[in-house]
Amino acid sequence: MNTHSPPVKLTESQTRNRSRSRYWIKYWQIYAMIIPGFIYFILFKYIPISGSIIAFQDYNLYTGIWKSPFVGFKHFETLFTYPEFLNILTNTILISIYQLVFGFPAPVLLAILLNEVRKMWFKRSIQTIMYLPHFLSWVIVGGLVINVLSPNYGIINDLLDFFGFERIFFMQKPEYFRSIVVWSGIWKEVGWNTIIYLAALASINPELYEAADVDGAGRLRKIISITLPALLPTIMVLLLIRIGHILDLGFEQVYILLNPIVTAKGQILDTYIYSIGLLGGQYSYTTAIGIFKSVVGLILILGFNRISKKLTGQSLF
Repeated sequence: MNTHSPPVKLTESQTRNRSRSRYWIKYWQIYAMIIPGFIYFILFKYIPISGSIIAFQDYNLYTGIWKSPFVGFKHFETLFTYPEFLNILTNTILISIYQLVFGFPAPVLLAILLNEVRKMWFKRSIQTIMYLPHFLSWVIVGGLVINVLSPNYGIINDLLDFFGFERIFFMQKPEYFRSIVVWSGIWKEVGWNTIIYLAALASINPELYEAADVDGAGRLRKIISITLPALLPTIMVLLLIRIGHILDLGFEQVYILLNPIVTAKGQILDTYIYSIGLLGGQYSYTTAIGIFKSVVGLILILGFNRISKKLTGQSLF
């Protein structure tokens, strides 16, 4: 007599659950490494979102969120009717567009040029020199910029004087401020951003270049036909991210270089938020500005992501 019971047949759902359990047990160390990242985003990104409710309140620091009176869209109306808002928004958009037009292609160009260098010691030396400014704070970089452009002892004005031109008070001329912000930003970050593109270039199959050599292609043809297409996915992803942050210029850089004489051309949303929010205590009003920036960024990134997907096939999602 057979005393053994027949094997139990598992359902498809049970089989899937068992296989998933084995997978988690096998790779638990990898997923454990993700936990600190999740905790960071929950604590510092998602939980603070709940504080956005104060944009619709007359928030009082002492009564707190739950006891502050609800005022609807009052602060948004104040923002859009503020006489200087359009000027501040224009400054923000113009500087951001200048950074996009001049600053975004710079690391791409530098990465392509470095990729063509065959002397490794020279390539590494240039790389190191170029990305060192990234590790300097804007306090230091701002001080360097101000000193370099100083009308009394700045090297730029010394050169102008040497060639017979008049010395220029660069930091007191509103028409120069945006250019100073853009080019100082490029100098500081171009080397660091180049690393991303060099990493993408390292993944290109060398056989493609060898085949191009056999076909008699020159360096320029190889750059156009091999290098740039290989970089396109990385370029499009970073471009879309940059477009989504078009109203986020970075407070530190502009604040360090800003002075009362150039405020008309240099005041941006971030410095405006600091002056009236942290210094003026208008927390509800500045939260409304933050929501406005987020909505604009979301619309831009969704719109350009769709356009990029149709035109190039590359997108964030």
